[in-house]
Amino acid sequence: MTILETPPLDHAPRLVSNNPADFPMPTSRQEEWRFAPVERLSAFMDVQENWGSLTAEPAEFVSSSQSPTPAWTAVDRASAVARANVRSVISVDIPADTVVDSPVVVRLHGSGPGSYGQIEVTIGRFSKATVVLVHDTSLDVSGSIVVSVGDGSDLTVLSVIDGPADHAQLWQWPTSIGRDAHFVGACITIGGSRVRVCPSVSYRAAGGSAELLGAFLAEGDQYMEHRVFVDHDRPNCVSNVTYKGALSGAGAHTVWVGDVLVRRTAVGTETYELNRNLLLTDGPRADSVPNLELETGDVLSAGHASATGRFDDEQLFYLKARGIPEIVARQLVVRGFFADVLTRIPSLDWRAQILQRIESRLGMALEEDE
Repeated sequence: MTILETPPLDHAPRLVSNNPADFPMPTSRQEEWRFAPVERLSAFMDVQENWGSLTAEPAEFVSSSQSPTPAWTAVDRASAVARANVRSVISVDIPADTVVDSPVVVRLHGSGPGSYGQIEVTIGRFSKATVVLVHDTSLDVSGSIVVSVGDGSDLTVLSVIDGPADHAQLWQWPTSIGRDAHFVGACITIGGSRVRVCPSVSYRAAGGSAELLGAFLAEGDQYMEHRVFVDHDRPNCVSNVTYKGALSGAGAHTVWVGDVLVRRTAVGTETYELNRNLLLTDGPRADSVPNLELETGDVLSAGHASATGRFDDEQLFYLKARGIPEIVARQLVVRGFFADVLTRIPSLDWRAQILQRIESRLGMALEEDE
């Protein structure tokens, strides 16, 4: 079944379908693929018979089933291929009226030269939990993370893509938010050769709130694309998007696209999106495209900001002039740059782990006594 989703006066309707044949083969002439190295992602656009399905290590609240739910429809050819061929669905189900104190860690594993995956995270009404998805970057993966947040709930989903820079990862990440619910979606991208993550948010009722956070680090010839879509169609909802990335090496390329649509029914909306990119060396490329479409003027606030700049030599000089070694000074600058994102991750342990991974990748890890 093919559906063309378009509200009145929407000039950019989105094609959604679970049939891969309904989508044309991606090319750089298409808006949604114009930055991506589509020729190097061709394996994701057709069925790969020798690919397996992702599995997860046993954990509380985590289970597997054999078929995906029909709650979400694919939005591009790669996600339609993955949805049609996934054979095992990983489910994280938090019951209603439940507070989970420790993060639910889902360690994903693939098989064969590549894997299709679908992860479904559901939290019941008036519950609170943090779910951490640790991705397998030792092979190519294409899939979706489908999240449903119950009324009055508070859910954080942390996605960590870290590991060898040899394989590609393509993920759709649709989230639906219930009445007066709060959602934090944090996407940490450090590993992988070609990575494309597309978080999207929709609201089922008034009063929903979403924070979409991202921290990414590209070096060498890594390509990373984060494409965010927030669909405000309910009144009195909130969205805040903050993505920050650091790049080093002449071949590194990152893309951030932030689309926020405030429909005519979404009165009282508060929304803001921000992207900052830090160039640690000469040569890398960072594309940043914030988009805001308003179909009503009856909003509380709406805005966006984007900036890309090189490592501040004056900051480095200031710190070194006060006796701070250069490696420590660089660490302090990078810590401060990512602090706005990482401090919003509820788990102190995972917050520290991510910062340590970033510092280690940059060759800035210090001994504890330093």
